[in-house]
Amino acid sequence: MFQETPIFSRLVAERGDIPAQVRGEADRIHRDLARVMPWISASGLPAGPAQDRTRW
Repeated sequence: MFQETPIFSRLVAERGDIPAQVRGEADRIHRDLARVMPWISASGLPAGPAQDRTRW
């Protein structure tokens, strides 16, 4: 994603690889949501007819 540059390398050394940490957390949240809300498709739109889903 990012080109290796001296400033980026220095920031990673000082602060950690924040973009990689954010991607990891986003992936974890996505997996958790897919497990507890299987009726949500990958596009974020409800999968299947509305009458098949539980209404809150």
